[in-house]
Formats: sequence, C-alpha cells, structure tokens
Amino acid sequence: MSAIDPDVAGQLAAELPRDVFVGIVRTFEQDLARLVRQMIDAVRAGNTEEYRRAAHGLAGAAGSIGAKALEALARQAMRPDDRTPAQQMILGIGQEAKAALGELAALASESEA
Repeated sequence: MSAIDPDVAGQLAAELPRDVFVGIVRTFEQDLARLVRQMIDAVRAGNTEEYRRAAHGLAGAAGSIGAKALEALARQAMRPDDRTPAQQMILGIGQEAKAALGELAALASESEA
C-alpha cells in the first residue's frame, strides 16, 4: 500500500507548477512536525483534549495532500474509544509520515522532469 493517494498528490504535482507543489510539501512537512510535537507535549502533560485536537489538525493536513494512511492513523488517535497507547500511536504516525514525505519528495522530483 502506498503512503499517499496518487490521485490526490499526483494531481497536485501534475497540475501545479513545481515550485508551488514543493512549497505545499514543505508547508505540510512543517505542519506535520508542529502537530506531532503538540501531540507529544499533550501526552506528557496528560492533556487528552489537546492530543485529540492536534490529531485532528494532522488528519486534515494529511488528507488535503493525499496521505491517506497518515490521515487514518490521525483519525484513529482522535477517537475517544481508541485504546492504542499514545506513544505507540505517535510512533506509527512518525513512520507513516516518513513514508508519505518520501513519496511526496519523489513526486516533486518527477514533476520537474
């Protein structure tokens, strides 16, 4: 399974000028780092509501760029009935984020060809 939906990210890469697409990917990367940091800080503070709020932001950012598996994990983290330990969830999000960013970087490289 691909980390990103080629219909979403591929369309962005194909339709936007390369510099615009690269800018979107960089913004996503910055948002991703900030939101994961907020999730980590919320876990350390024992603030479940802030954890879920950061996961909600992450789900939206991931969905908008086509990182469907990352979006699904973030949506799972938002659910009050999810019993996955937060540390395990954050590690999974980190792994999925790395895969998504790698695929987005490859798309950005292809879009210049």
